[in-house]
Amino acid sequence: MSESVFNGYFSTAENADRTPRMRQLILSNELSFLMEAHDALSAAIAESAGFKGLWASGLSISSSLGFRDANEASWTQVVEAVERIVDAANIPVLVDGDSGFGNFNNARLAALKLWQRGAAGLCLEDKSFPKMNSFVGNEHALADITEFCGRLKAVKDTVPGEDFVLIARIEALIAGRGLDEALTRAHAYADAGVDAVLIHSRRSDAGQILEFARAWGNTRPLVIVPTKYYRTPVSAYREAGISTVIWANHNMRAAVIAMREVCERIFREESIAGIEGKVAGLEDVFSLLGYDELAAAEERYLPARAGSG
Repeated sequence: MSESVFNGYFSTAENADRTPRMRQLILSNELSFLMEAHDALSAAIAESAGFKGLWASGLSISSSLGFRDANEASWTQVVEAVERIVDAANIPVLVDGDSGFGNFNNARLAALKLWQRGAAGLCLEDKSFPKMNSFVGNEHALADITEFCGRLKAVKDTVPGEDFVLIARIEALIAGRGLDEALTRAHAYADAGVDAVLIHSRRSDAGQILEFARAWGNTRPLVIVPTKYYRTPVSAYREAGISTVIWANHNMRAAVIAMREVCERIFREESIAGIEGKVAGLEDVFSLLGYDELAAAEERYLPARAGSG
């Protein structure tokens, strides 16, 4: 990991290999896991933990920028954040593209720019623009099926190559439309050419998800986000033939708790002595961000200092 930042910037071979690796993860017969990242540091940490792919979360990126997850962050700001995530790690990145930031034209432009910045795939949800986070409120307007299929086809026709992964996220269960509506939409999106579908639920159990999986029958790989039904054992997903599990916002949420506790304690104690053992050492930070590579490069490229030889 010590050279992750350097490799992210300069290893074109590594970048070219990311899209097929994401496709392999999504299309694999084995259950895969993607970990949320919202900035360069969280991306480097997730890779160092062993994850093989990243989820550039809309909620987490928005939160890190000080915005609500309601399309308040522009698509250009999301692209910039994703570029930093891609630069910081050597594993492929699937981007949460919300509903595409508008109509087919916005969706295809954002997708192209994300691909140019090294993203390996894009997930679009079938909501109207602007969208609202799926766990906020009860009013979630869904996009017209035909219009949303146009967004998907526009992305497919615009992004070069065949390895860039396109996933359609189905929000019918979030909007209270039921299983039949979710399946209708899933089949339409499969016909539009998506590589996989993501079915989402706000319930605290996985009943809706597993019911959908049985009815869907692996028509396309199935992706899930078990943020609310987190008590369900992973074995249930394997048995259901689910392709990929996304741990969608946990780096960001962990950071909120950790930073709050540290800030409150330093404020209360007027000292940093008590928290030193509870925060990362500077050497840990330096290692994650490739300071050793910079030191080696200085030895190679900078002239020797006077008196050093």
